[in-house]
Amino acid sequence: MRFGPKEIIDKNGRKVILRNAEVEDAEALIEYLKVTTGETPFLIREPDEVTLSLEQEQNFIKDKIDATRELMLIATIDGNHIGNCSLMAIAPYKRYAHRCDVAIALYQEYCGCGIGKIMLQTVLKVAKNVGYEQAELEVISDNYKAISLYKKMGFKKCGHFPDNMKYADGKYADADWMMKKL
Repeated sequence: MRFGPKEIIDKNGRKVILRNAEVEDAEALIEYLKVTTGETPFLIREPDEVTLSLEQEQNFIKDKIDATRELMLIATIDGNHIGNCSLMAIAPYKRYAHRCDVAIALYQEYCGCGIGKIMLQTVLKVAKNVGYEQAELEVISDNYKAISLYKKMGFKKCGHFPDNMKYADGKYADADWMMKKL
């Protein structure tokens, strides 16, 4: 799906551009995955698991552009990619057509500036406009800042997954499943 560009101003007065990812963003998106997976324990991959080829990422972006109900929304400041928020179907089946999955992450230096909230609001509005009735997400149970944002946005905890992730050091992390009616 195509979106934007849309200009917003973050809490620090910076101009942020929201738009759909383009094929030309593939290299920056791969680098983003490598960096953000190392910055936080709340994402599903270890940094060494980011092994996407440029072609694979380009094909993923093309698929999102061509999809009528999916979006890879990216945020940039001064042309530099700073984060993204995705909207994806849960499954391609009619019985699941009312449900979508959302995910969001920013480089740590841009967290707490209001960008994530605006990105999430934008994606949820798009989700409703394309016919989804509920948005779902999974969040690590001790990611308190994210959970606080999701609750403010109307998400409610609907499930809990003990030992959802196992880190390289052998420790486990639980996750919560959250949902919002659109």
